[in-house]
Amino acid sequence: MKRSVPHPSESHAQELRSLPSVSELAAALEGVSHGVAVRAAREAVEAGRDRIREGRPPGDLERDARARAKRALSSGPRPVLNATGVIVHTNLGRAPLAERAMRAVAEAGVGYSDLEYDLSGGTRGSRQDHVEELLRELTGADAALVVNNCAAAVLLATSALSAGREVVISRGQLIEIGGSFRIPEVVGQSGARLVEVGTTNRTRLDDYRGAIDADTGALLWAHPSNFRVVGFVEEVPIEELCRLGVPVIADLGSGRLAGWIPELSSEPLVTATVAAGAAVTCFSGDKLLGGPQAGIMVGSRKAIEACRSHPLARALRIDKLTLAALAATLTLYRDPALAASEIPVLRMLTANAEDLRERAQLMCDQISEAGGTARLVEAAAKVGGGALPLLELTGPACAVDPTPHALDELARRLRIGTPPLLARALDGLLLLDPRTLTDDDARRAAAAVIAALA
Repeated sequence: MKRSVPHPSESHAQELRSLPSVSELAAALEGVSHGVAVRAAREAVEAGRDRIREGRPPGDLERDARARAKRALSSGPRPVLNATGVIVHTNLGRAPLAERAMRAVAEAGVGYSDLEYDLSGGTRGSRQDHVEELLRELTGADAALVVNNCAAAVLLATSALSAGREVVISRGQLIEIGGSFRIPEVVGQSGARLVEVGTTNRTRLDDYRGAIDADTGALLWAHPSNFRVVGFVEEVPIEELCRLGVPVIADLGSGRLAGWIPELSSEPLVTATVAAGAAVTCFSGDKLLGGPQAGIMVGSRKAIEACRSHPLARALRIDKLTLAALAATLTLYRDPALAASEIPVLRMLTANAEDLRERAQLMCDQISEAGGTARLVEAAAKVGGGALPLLELTGPACAVDPTPHALDELARRLRIGTPPLLARALDGLLLLDPRTLTDDDARRAAAAVIAALA
């Protein structure tokens, strides 16, 4: 469909005529192949025309075209600087990996490995062997299995334990996770029938008791990780559910292995859920764990073996690169001090105010020395990733005056820069949160702002 654009005024018409032609702009992109240069130039000119029609400056079209040409020649997701203060940013790839995990991925990917081979016996092995013993050690569970994400883990658990039977769940736990995936829809794909008990805000043990019959396959307990209900609220602790004599599937969402970090205290502890007697406990390998995307399942040997032997287990299995990163991340949890210092998510969560202040001041100084206007302010970072929605991590940040640009124009320039930089707005200022930046990242972020302001 043809776009509808406003009729340009005489001044706008003059600005439109002053724009370079596509061929002129493409010719300025030296070192870029003709086809890529023409495409990038055409897109940059069209974007400049749109800004003029909206009453804004056209911007630096050559710079825009170069950025577009570079993106056209790059493959896969691009590295970005995250100055938003959102630690587990879903749109930016969630948890950054520890250096050890990255090395493990490189080693597993560059050549062959004993992914499914028992070197001592010379026979076929299982890829799960690389993480199962670690997970048993760290969680206290009898058995463990890893699939490609937490939603897959819940789907596999309900399929293996309850297909063709009933799954009982509190109405207050019929949650929706990212991407509009809802618990009822995930369970529905397993072939189980969902039985809702209680109300949105109050569910009691007798509600579960009254729903259990010979056709009940499991009880599903889902942690509402991305929201909180407060006030007149009651829910049944998982310890009490596990005493009802029916297998319990616990979906913890993010989950928590780092029991020593007070900032995570409102998230359920995986070891506590296992100790309560849940048949299967499901949680994410990324998010609060700080590893790669994966769905971790721990629990009783009988329940996990039922999941392992189910046909869906192969369809949902974890790949070798993710497995390598997860094993390296889990190994760090054997030493809490090492995990806190080397796993980026845990390091950001526990960053001290003085380190944050020095990093924020570094950015302010670098921008101010280049002629910009920046100052320290207090701001609140967030965990993100659908976890700990009420937790605010307060600390210093660098606030930049966007003048001579409008704030949205400065943000646009930063997004299309190299590297792209994402920040957030605060009272008309551009906020650079140091919590989600390293010292080197902070220097690069300041340099990106200086270039975009010029």
